[in-house]
Amino acid sequence: MPIAIQMPALSPTMEEGTLAKWLVKVGDKVSSGDIMAEIETDKATMEFEAVDEGTIAHIQVEEGTEGVKVGTVIATLAEEGEDVGEVEPVDGGSAAPAPAAKEEKPAPEAPAEPAKAKPRENAEPARAPVSDDVEAGPAPTKDGERILASPLARRIAEQKGLDLTTIKGSGPNGRIVKADVENAKPEAAAPASTATEKEMAPAVEQKPAKAQDYGIPHEVEKLSSMRKTIARRLTESKQQVPHIYLTVDIRLDALLKLRGELNKALEPQEIKLSVNDMLIKALAKSLEQVPACNVQFAGDTMLKFSRADISVAVSIPNGLITPIVKDAGSKAMSKISTEMKDLATRAKDGKLAPEEFQGGTASLSNMGMFGIKQFEAVINPPQAMIMAIGAGEKRPYVIDDSLQVATVMSATGSFDHRAIDGADGAQLMKVFKELVESPLGLVA
Repeated sequence: MPIAIQMPALSPTMEEGTLAKWLVKVGDKVSSGDIMAEIETDKATMEFEAVDEGTIAHIQVEEGTEGVKVGTVIATLAEEGEDVGEVEPVDGGSAAPAPAAKEEKPAPEAPAEPAKAKPRENAEPARAPVSDDVEAGPAPTKDGERILASPLARRIAEQKGLDLTTIKGSGPNGRIVKADVENAKPEAAAPASTATEKEMAPAVEQKPAKAQDYGIPHEVEKLSSMRKTIARRLTESKQQVPHIYLTVDIRLDALLKLRGELNKALEPQEIKLSVNDMLIKALAKSLEQVPACNVQFAGDTMLKFSRADISVAVSIPNGLITPIVKDAGSKAMSKISTEMKDLATRAKDGKLAPEEFQGGTASLSNMGMFGIKQFEAVINPPQAMIMAIGAGEKRPYVIDDSLQVATVMSATGSFDHRAIDGADGAQLMKVFKELVESPLGLVA
């Protein structure tokens, strides 16, 4: 009996992914544990292993297909003894979201004057900003004939300044639906609305219009799943999370001296601590000492964590990923260094397991190696804080009431003000500064 190979859920939150690459072809025999394909999620490209044994009879989703829903049948496997040529593909699911608009019932003939109320029709999906069963005003006409268009299509056309008489409908009887308006070219401009109409029209969330190139040579690059997720999550963060920023200047001389001594002692083990490794430990210890900042806002509740798992921002070719150093406060800095090198290497190769980058109680982002003096990082929801590290540089600094030269860096904490009060955030920054300036506490 043919076996359906379905799109796997490679993480607890995965709903869809991109079938990046097939590593088998029709006619290939596979055994349990063989790598069949590479699946791109919103965070990494992961390998998909075979569970059953057999021969690939059909590949139903081509490589490069985006938006493949979890559970969709992507291939059919013939069992031992079955003739591959006679095996029919197993049905189930759809490979990607259908681009066409949902089919709607034809609109009834309307009187010359618009009706005050309109019977409910098949609506657009609930996620649309405006429901399709809300009347959007009189239907436009062309040469005295009524233009068939859904209320939602008319509303979007009005907001985007499009002329429905220039748009060809794809619905029943040529009816113009939401997808037709969204795909319409900008030149299908409608006459300007009066000031009164503009004031009365409710606000509608619009998709950005087609980019204007102004005749400048350019390339069009398709967004990866990761970049789409970064765009969505960071937009949500800035819109929904009230950020508060607190900055301190920190002397690094003592930390740099301790780092040199520790690296000399660790030479036989071929371990070399970075400043970032030591700052990860400092942030974790700070969160343990100021537990009011080791929290997450969760609607009507607050999550208070008993350990500090630090998500560390790592730049990779397709964007950014945050592998996690778990329970960093209790680990030796040599252990943190070893883990971070392994996590960063596998992050850049897209080989992290979901549990290695999903979670974390706080984040650390270090741009000092790029010479950035100071910056304010965007919180990574649902976390409630992130520490942004700038470059260490020689600066005039008052030491023991005298002006001297010291190696100083600026660190900025971004805090979710729903969960963390300014005083608690300030206390965390104070403890972090003290630990870095008196770093023996990091090896205690």
